[in-house]
Amino acid sequence: MQFPETTSMEIISPFLNIVGLCLLFLFSVFVLKKLGRPCKGRHPPEADGGWPIIGHLRLLVGPKLPYETLGDMADKYGPIFTIRVGVRKGLVISSWEVAKECYTTLDPVISSRPESVVGELLGYNFAGFGFRPYYDSFYRSVRKIIISKLLSNHRLALNRDVRVSEVKRAVKELYDLWITNRDLVVDMDEWIGNINLNASLMMVCGKRFVGDDEVVRRCRKAMRDFFDLGGQFMVGDAIPFLRWLDLGGYEKAMKTTSRELDCLITEWLEEHRRKRHSSTAAAADGEHDFMDVMLSILEEGTMDLAGYDTDTVIKATCMTLIAGGTDTMTVTVTWAISSLLNNREILRKAQEELDMHVGKERVVDESDISKLVYLQAIVKETFRLYPPGPLGGVREFSQDCTVGGYNVAAGTRLITNLRKIQTDPRVWAEPLEFKPERFLGRHKQLDVSGKNFELGPFGYGRRACPGLGIGVQMTHLLLATLIHSFEIGTRFDEPVDMAAVNSGLTARRVNSLKLLVKPRLLPSAYAVDSA
Repeated sequence: MQFPETTSMEIISPFLNIVGLCLLFLFSVFVLKKLGRPCKGRHPPEADGGWPIIGHLRLLVGPKLPYETLGDMADKYGPIFTIRVGVRKGLVISSWEVAKECYTTLDPVISSRPESVVGELLGYNFAGFGFRPYYDSFYRSVRKIIISKLLSNHRLALNRDVRVSEVKRAVKELYDLWITNRDLVVDMDEWIGNINLNASLMMVCGKRFVGDDEVVRRCRKAMRDFFDLGGQFMVGDAIPFLRWLDLGGYEKAMKTTSRELDCLITEWLEEHRRKRHSSTAAAADGEHDFMDVMLSILEEGTMDLAGYDTDTVIKATCMTLIAGGTDTMTVTVTWAISSLLNNREILRKAQEELDMHVGKERVVDESDISKLVYLQAIVKETFRLYPPGPLGGVREFSQDCTVGGYNVAAGTRLITNLRKIQTDPRVWAEPLEFKPERFLGRHKQLDVSGKNFELGPFGYGRRACPGLGIGVQMTHLLLATLIHSFEIGTRFDEPVDMAAVNSGLTARRVNSLKLLVKPRLLPSAYAVDSA
């Protein structure tokens, strides 16, 4: 399934042709009076360039990436300013000080998500926990299950063998391919994506894909489309009365992707039910994956399902977890590899550290990561320069409040420019340079948990990404294993193009990362019993 590539003017011009600029202006006055009540007092500055009705929407869909456009605006208007995304007002924050105020003092006020077309069409009509309001018993119940039964430190430790075996199996398969083709070129986006997909599927659904068949490509493409579409600035959200036009064709694409994903996960859920109905299989298998756990909990009938049926809740929850676990980690690892290839001295130092602590007789294990201080610094630097979601998740103010001395009305969207915060020259020397050493010195104590507001790639506050732990663990393991097990490089030793593309919820490289690989360990390290 392909959804159309559109420019901002291609999205906007059909509407302009219908009603004309004069009618737009008059209608905008009417709509803004109906949908947005002003908050009395001192207001944040509003960025120039907004048009009637569409506001600043045209600036956010090209040619620059949205976080770059909003970063340029912050340079002009300061760390707090407003934009209009259609008829919706958005407050953009771009400094760690303002982020700290928002996500500590005001955290209860900004912990809800606004309703969106994405939540309706890709989130099973808002059954997906990531699209729910914060003060919602259903959201709290599902999040509690996810954290305690899948993402807690205890559960992550229990699933350690799943992650390690998937990585080692992929290394063995890559080594075998090299044996038959010494000029092997590997699509790293696909290779890393398949590892993450299988690891996520195993932990959530007890499934894994073998080989490069049509089902694998179909599943990965649907997951990719989920994230591409999930972060689009939808005209239906910005200008609700124009939703029926589906300008850009994104709603049609969402419905297609939703059907594709639902078809896949419905099949997996039915398989789980068939096994549970077999007394022999149930006694032997127990509850090995998250889908089993959810089936057990929801079959008890004690949880408020907010009007949804059991299947919808399970599918919406599991699909969100699989898609999130596959895409964000894949994007982060490919950014890290690209940065290392453009900074070969850093790559050499990382490999020396690995050789010292792991050796060349075996591949990396998760237990090795704690000793790899320089590798951990590389991962932190990657998260700093290339946060998985550069603009975080959009929040909504649930009541009138004051931010940075400015009055903000309830219903205002909150947009946090993480990329701008994490490249603030007041905090980071040479902020746009890839320098892992910064985390061995002045910034040694900073981590990516969001407790230090200068660095928050997974978001801040009570609504921060719950998958932080697994995301960091898999990034460490995948990156360490790849650069330890193989020499990697571009075909002609040319630099890697670091241009990014607006890819919905994540920012990824424009071009796929295709590299030459060559084993650097002893042959016995790749043996079957090691994988």
